[in-house]
Amino acid sequence: MQNLVTDLLATLAYGVVGVVLMGIGYALVDLATPGRLNHLIWHERNRNAALLLASNLAGVGIIVVAAIAASEDDFVLGLAGSAAYGILGLVIMAAAFVLLDVATPGKLGELLVDPEPHPAVWVSAVVHLATGAIIAAAIS
Repeated sequence: MQNLVTDLLATLAYGVVGVVLMGIGYALVDLATPGRLNHLIWHERNRNAALLLASNLAGVGIIVVAAIAASEDDFVLGLAGSAAYGILGLVIMAAAFVLLDVATPGKLGELLVDPEPHPAVWVSAVVHLATGAIIAAAIS
């Protein structure tokens, strides 16, 4: 029974770290796009903004899962690694977004919240997912 309680508490801690990192990811995407992300997605039903946010959250999730898996049952290492790699992943995703913005015509943030579907959203989404996968591979 004690193992169950310990495992549940560890799971809770990992969950909190993951949710906090996804919250930071949400805030970063909100900063990178014009307008309020909350309004764009839930009120205007902007699919471009939703795809951008979803890919960011998935990228963070991929990183956290890899950090937990690589912790080799060392709870403290796993928790610290999840937080550290998650923050690093968010920084790298933000840098990749800026580089993509510089390398492409127009203002990427504005294109990504256009009410009409835009192919740039798919490119940016894949950058988020690929970044998460690359960091996950580096962890293990």
